Amino acid sequence: MILYLCSSSGKNLELAKFLKETGESLGGEHQLIDLVALNLPLYSTVAESEGMPSQIKDLCNQMIDAKGFVYIAPEYNGSIPPVMSNSIAWISRAGGEDWRNAFNGKYAAVATHSGGGGQKVLSAMRTQLEHLGTTVIARELLTHYQKALNPDSAKAVLEQLLSLAK
Repeated sequence: MILYLCSSSGKNLELAKFLKETGESLGGEHQLIDLVALNLPLYSTVAESEGMPSQIKDLCNQMIDAKGFVYIAPEYNGSIPPVMSNSIAWISRAGGEDWRNAFNGKYAAVATHSGGGGQKVLSAMRTQLEHLGTTVIARELLTHYQKALNPDSAKAVLEQLLSLAK
């Protein structure tokens, strides 16, 4: 299973849907998760003491079961969007001692449609995901209003991800 984790609506959600469809054309199981639609509360120890959101347990289990990921996020102030940071914070608390199994030994690709340059969010996602134990493939997908997605590049990135995430 390849999970497509989208951290924004609009153009990034469109990109996520296109990537998922491209992945499906290559075979295997693919699932899109709109992290914005999960509407998670902002993580804090106070919020955690009030109980774990049910949707985060489901997300954590889906990530543990997945073989690979495609993270799609816009650039927010030169870094990743809050919804992605918040999701990762909850996962790190939801999975108990096994939470790292949501990341360790997994492969990921990173993609963005950004109103700005977009390279900073790709670098920030790579840094955070690798810190958590995920191997991020070298090739990235970067689009913005002046640069359309090259479908052949998207297909090549997903073929590489699928060959690694077996």
